[in-house]
Amino acid sequence: LLGDLQGPKLRIGKFEKGEIDLTEGMAFRFDMDEGLGNASRVQLPHIEVIEAMEVGSDILLDDGKVRAQIVAKDARGLDTKIISGSKLSNHKGFNIPGIVLPIPALTDKDRIDLEAAIEMGVDWIAQSFVQKPEDAMEAKALIKGRAALMAKIEKPSAVASIDGIIDVVDGIMIARGDLGVEIPPEQVPAVQKKLVRKVRHAGKPVIVATQMLESMVDNARPTRAEASDVATAVYDGADAVMLSAETAVGKYPVEAVSIMNRICESTEGDKAYRRIMNADHPETETDSSDAITVAATHVAHDIKAAVIVNYTTSGSTTLRTVRQRPDVPILCLTQNINTARRLMLPSGARTPCVTDVNSFAETVERAVDIVQEKGYAQKGDKVVLTAGVPFGVSGSTNVLRIADVV
Repeated sequence: LLGDLQGPKLRIGKFEKGEIDLTEGMAFRFDMDEGLGNASRVQLPHIEVIEAMEVGSDILLDDGKVRAQIVAKDARGLDTKIISGSKLSNHKGFNIPGIVLPIPALTDKDRIDLEAAIEMGVDWIAQSFVQKPEDAMEAKALIKGRAALMAKIEKPSAVASIDGIIDVVDGIMIARGDLGVEIPPEQVPAVQKKLVRKVRHAGKPVIVATQMLESMVDNARPTRAEASDVATAVYDGADAVMLSAETAVGKYPVEAVSIMNRICESTEGDKAYRRIMNADHPETETDSSDAITVAATHVAHDIKAAVIVNYTTSGSTTLRTVRQRPDVPILCLTQNINTARRLMLPSGARTPCVTDVNSFAETVERAVDIVQEKGYAQKGDKVVLTAGVPFGVSGSTNVLRIADVV
């Protein structure tokens, strides 16, 4: 379960008639006046935005459908010229490419929502409007380890600060809707590939989201280009792909989920996918736990093991294994139910929670039983298992064991 914080919503005010018609070249003003808008002006209730804008900058509204260029500004508003767009209606959102806004990523509402989400038991918190690592640090301090933190990358400033943001958070979501408005569309594919690779190599899960099967909001089948888009995210190495409007307000939510799942499974079954993953293994860290998990991946491949089993407390061992993208399933055994739930997100991980294991010897026996129960292995198969001694201590993975299923 992922709780998505709204973040500061940058929206214009309302119009007398609900919407206006726009023509290229017309003059239009955005200001602090709370009165209803008309064909010449509308409220922009964000003084920070007015102060940050410069003459010559663009304002993009309604997901980029309307573009206005600033020709003059004063303390209370922005005078613009309409460059493109035909209509503008109440409360449409706006984006300001290339401008780092002096607006906190967490609103008062976000703080309340964050506590409510954690009380409900969500496993992840997704933070909107992250522009710099300090934004994520603030959310992390509020969460206090009660959930994992995912930063939504939807601002160019976040892309520029991505290394610092990755260091702070537990995962990344590439929110291509707003990001695709704020940077040129032709740059989105390269940015997506760069971010997916960086996050995967850091050993953290990455989600590719927004507009993946958008035509399925109204149609029972996606376009061929949309199917290719989902597959591309998988080939890039994403841990998950996410639907939004398709399942929130779409006419065919079940069909959208079903076909996205089929695309993912088909792509992961393609030999080209395995070649791509094998050609881009992250470098081994100077860490014994990382060395063990990398070795487990190679051993599992060489002996044709049916499954890799990690016994982990914090989940770090499984994350290290996942980033290697082994060609067999990863079974994560943990006594921590919160760890089990959070590890449902990384690619290839399955996470049954076990509470009846008290020693390394018991771990091996239990692992062999579970892989048979779950159908991952059968009599005669081999299982590669990693664990730590002393048993149950976080960060102590130092044992690799090969077990036979008998």
